[in-house]
Amino acid sequence: MAVLNVSKSNLTQTLLVLDPDAHLKAVLFMTPCVIFLYVNGVMLFTLRQKTVFLETSRYILFSHMLWVDTLNLLMSIPVYLIGFSRTLFIKNVCFIILAAPSFLFQVSILNLALMSLERYVAICFPLRHADFTTYRRTHMAIGAVWMIGLSQCFSEMIIFYAIDTTSTVMNLFCSRTTLFRLQVYKNLDIAFTCIFFVSVCFTIIFTYASIAAVAKTASCDKLSAKKANKTVLLHLIQLGLGAASILVGVIQEAIFAHTDFKTSLNVMYFCFLVFIIFPKCLSPLIYGLRDKAFSCLFKYYFTCAKGKIKPVLIEGHV
Repeated sequence: MAVLNVSKSNLTQTLLVLDPDAHLKAVLFMTPCVIFLYVNGVMLFTLRQKTVFLETSRYILFSHMLWVDTLNLLMSIPVYLIGFSRTLFIKNVCFIILAAPSFLFQVSILNLALMSLERYVAICFPLRHADFTTYRRTHMAIGAVWMIGLSQCFSEMIIFYAIDTTSTVMNLFCSRTTLFRLQVYKNLDIAFTCIFFVSVCFTIIFTYASIAAVAKTASCDKLSAKKANKTVLLHLIQLGLGAASILVGVIQEAIFAHTDFKTSLNVMYFCFLVFIIFPKCLSPLIYGLRDKAFSCLFKYYFTCAKGKIKPVLIEGHV
């Protein structure tokens, strides 16, 4: 807590004294972020190159996931740096800094449910898949996900400006624990977290079980069903990592309260890499590299097309 009393001009020097490896950690912290942003940028560019990627529901949902994960990381980086430097912010600015990544995280989790449902319809109702997953309906579903994701943010905003009586220009260390001090915030967070994760978990497990049941029959494409089941199972793993990331804030606050500042920095660094960066790196692996129709074109653009012939698009399955 002594760092909070240090002037801004001496903050960097103090951090380096407390953590001699700060520069190395900064490099190790930024490297996966830059790699992730580059990979996602190439994937998003690739998805704009073929009409089938722009009109097919699974690729639309994949593109949406990439956009949300990229924005989430861009918003999470300042939160990490703010926590690292223990910078003070006025409450209004802090609310925006914390609300944006939290909202995007919830949209990302809900999008997993959408993608699982799309695979469920493709395998269990193949003859009606094209009718259920039209371009218009897919975008309507994405819009619904954003509205649902905004529900907690709007609720917290109403409480923040209508009920919370503390000054909105008060300076404080920017974290959910210090900003949302009223019990109503905690109750609201628990309620929305339980609703979101239970609903998405139920959806993913239901679709996984349904696809597995259909895969045992002789009337379906067993290879496609097997691939779809693996994809939905990976959705469940992503959801588990997302659930674990919720505990990051609790762990960090406990560490800040009971250990020295250097130890808390190490914990923050570890949690950010494992629970924020790693789950987002799974997305390109799950979809970009496992889909034959997309992976060939992605590799072509990823290597800047050096010495390669642009591949002809072939049909693939996620």
